[in-house]
Amino acid sequence: MKKLKDKINKKKIIIGIVGLGYVGLPLFSRFADVGIKVYGFDIDKEKIRKLKKGISYIKHVDFEFLKKTQIKGCKFESNYSLISQVDVIILCLPTPLKKNQTPELKYIKDTIKRIKKFMRAGQVLSLESTTYPGTTEELIAPAISKKFNLGKNYFLVYSPEREDPGRKNILLKNIPKVLGGYTKQCTLIGAKIYKFAFKKIVKVDSLKIAEFTKLLENIYRSVNIGLVNELKIIADKMDININKVIKASSTKPFGYQPFFPGPGLGGHCIPIDPFYLTWKAKQFGLDTKFIKLSGVINREITTWVVSKLLKNLKNLKNSNPKILIIGVAYKKNIDDIRESPSLKIMEMLSKKKISFQYFDPYIKKLYRNRNFYKKLSSINMTQNKLKSFDATIIVTDHDNINWEMVRKNSKLVLDSRNVYKQKFNNVISV
Repeated sequence: MKKLKDKINKKKIIIGIVGLGYVGLPLFSRFADVGIKVYGFDIDKEKIRKLKKGISYIKHVDFEFLKKTQIKGCKFESNYSLISQVDVIILCLPTPLKKNQTPELKYIKDTIKRIKKFMRAGQVLSLESTTYPGTTEELIAPAISKKFNLGKNYFLVYSPEREDPGRKNILLKNIPKVLGGYTKQCTLIGAKIYKFAFKKIVKVDSLKIAEFTKLLENIYRSVNIGLVNELKIIADKMDININKVIKASSTKPFGYQPFFPGPGLGGHCIPIDPFYLTWKAKQFGLDTKFIKLSGVINREITTWVVSKLLKNLKNLKNSNPKILIIGVAYKKNIDDIRESPSLKIMEMLSKKKISFQYFDPYIKKLYRNRNFYKKLSSINMTQNKLKSFDATIIVTDHDNINWEMVRKNSKLVLDSRNVYKQKFNNVISV
């Protein structure tokens, strides 16, 4: 402990970040920016190859930092034996859902098995992945405590990521960092390390509180988006524009925060977190009706949007309609497709044997992965190309798309993102 504290005080620690995706890579960049040596680990050798060459694979991460990191001795590796050289291990791993809506923790389990033999006394292990309360204590602590004395010669913390891809008005360093430790000593040491990269550290009393904090933040959003998505369906039946209702309600200066409807939730957190807590609550004999319902509504809204599309296709004379899907990123101005509603829409259209293509300026190709079922390429969206489709559905409202060109050259536009604020004969709000 004394040796570790001395390294921290002298800013001589080496940080190892495992998982170089939408959370791990910005965190790597942040620690490197403040002059700390960072080793980045990922089992995806193609990612490591690109990083070593300075090639970007995440749009919103400034890859200029790669030039600086080479000078500072930072590394990108798929060789996990180098874990023995780092003082801090930060796990930024995916925690998706299984098909039965239960937590899929294989990425954490597999990584712990992979790095365990290289772990040594005097290290700190921090989990940042979104998960249910109790994961760090029940899954990671038992595996480590067989080899180390937690809180004495090995330090375990949980600090939930608060990444919001594409957001430019709040820098990562200015986002308060919540942190809980296995012991008080773990919390204190973890806070000292994160203090290098974040202006404010919010220390909480336990690992479980820190884990629950992340779920509350995202379930809060899920519940409110679920509410407004359900209101959208009611408003549609009553021939009321829900977006105009939201705009008027937003003038209230207290007791109200606007949330906006869409074609369904995407990203790693909001579509998944309600089901993580629901699953855990069942172990305590609790049925989280309210939370579970929000998750269900936000999944069903995608089906509702597709049903609106199919209803309008019936009015066409063409028995083999062609559909253009605009946007496959889960939200605008990013290149992240995780849990994107577009992928679900594509799957539904495929089952109906309806022909479709997509356009997304940030995602030139889609590959088979755990989110998607086949390989596709983005079209070159021209005026003539737009005219060749029977219907265009807007799923992601990227700012760099010429929406006026889309409207003028599309036979029918289904707008799920309120791109068009006024009425047009060929535009239907969904």
